[in-house]
Amino acid sequence: MEDRLPGERLAELVELGDPAELLRAVDGLCASRDWAGLVDLRHRLEEAVERGRPLWPVTTYVEYRMALDGPAAEAASVLRPGAARFALGPLTEVAATTHAFAELAPHLAVPAVAGAVAQERVLRGEDLRGAPGAHAEVLELPLVLAPWEPAYALATYRPDEREVPDPGAEAVAMVAGRADPGQALDRPDVTRALTDLVEVWTSESGGQARALVVSGGPAEAVAALGHPEHRLGRVTPASAMARMAWAAASGGAHGVRRGAALGRFDAWWAAAALAGLDWPPDPGDLGAAVERLTWWVWDDGMPGTGWILRLAAADPAAGWAAALDATDHS
Repeated sequence: MEDRLPGERLAELVELGDPAELLRAVDGLCASRDWAGLVDLRHRLEEAVERGRPLWPVTTYVEYRMALDGPAAEAASVLRPGAARFALGPLTEVAATTHAFAELAPHLAVPAVAGAVAQERVLRGEDLRGAPGAHAEVLELPLVLAPWEPAYALATYRPDEREVPDPGAEAVAMVAGRADPGQALDRPDVTRALTDLVEVWTSESGGQARALVVSGGPAEAVAALGHPEHRLGRVTPASAMARMAWAAASGGAHGVRRGAALGRFDAWWAAAALAGLDWPPDPGDLGAAVERLTWWVWDDGMPGTGWILRLAAADPAAGWAAALDATDHS
C-alpha cells in the first residue's frame, strides 16, 4: 500500500485541480528528489489537460522543474520542440544551465533539440567540436567560442525566477552632436538582419524597430532615423555582439524568450550581413570583419526605459553606416 499511496495522493490532487496545492506538491517532489513521482504527476496532468481540465500551467511548471533540477534522463525527456512555451525560458536553455552536454546527449533523439542544447553548452564554455550528437548543422555555428567573441549575457534559472544581465547597463562615454541625414542605401539584407534581432519584440510584444543604411558615418545614420540631435558612444566589437545577442535571445517586455543559442545565431547573422559575408561565415573571417567595423550606441539624450537596442555600425573605408532603433516597453 505504501508504494501506491503517493500515486493515489497525486491522482487526488489532480482531480481536485487546485493549482496552489499542485504547485506545492511539485516543489515537495523536487525537494525530496522524487523524480519518479514528478514523472507520474506529469503524466496525470497531461491526461487531465486532454480531458479539458485547465491545468496546463502546472504541467508547464513540472516540465520546467524537470529540465532545471531533474537527472539527465528526466530533464531530456521534456526537451521537445514547443515544450513549455510559457515557462521562464526555453527548456533547452534551462536544462543546459544545470547539465553538461555529455549527460544529456544520450537521451536527445531529435537533432534540432540536441543542436540547440549543444550550442547552449558552447556558450557556457564547452568545446564540443567532434562531440557525438552535437548536430552543428542545426544552427550552423561553431561548436566552440571564437577568441574574438564576447562573454555573452547568459540566463540563470531558479525555481521561480530568471535572471539575465543586460549588456546595455555597461557605462559608455556619450558625446552629443548634430548631423544631417545621410543618403539612404539599398541594403535590405542588412536592415532585415538588424530588425530580425528584435523580431520577438515587434511580433509578440509591443515593440518597434527600424533600421537603415546610409552614406556617411554613424551620426548621419542616426540622423536618418529621425534624430539629427543625438548622442553617440563608441563600444568594442565584443560589446556590440553581446548587445545584439542579448536582444535576440530575449522576449522583450511580453514576448517569449528564445534563448542564448538563438541570440548568438542572430548576432552572427547580423554581423555577417554587415560584413557582406556569405552564410555560414568562416569564424576567422567574421572576427576580422567585426574588428574592421566601428560600433556605436546612441540615444536622444533622454533617459531610456524598457527594452532598448540602439546600435550603429560603420565601415569608414567604404563610407557607409547602418543604424538600428529598437525599443519595447512594459
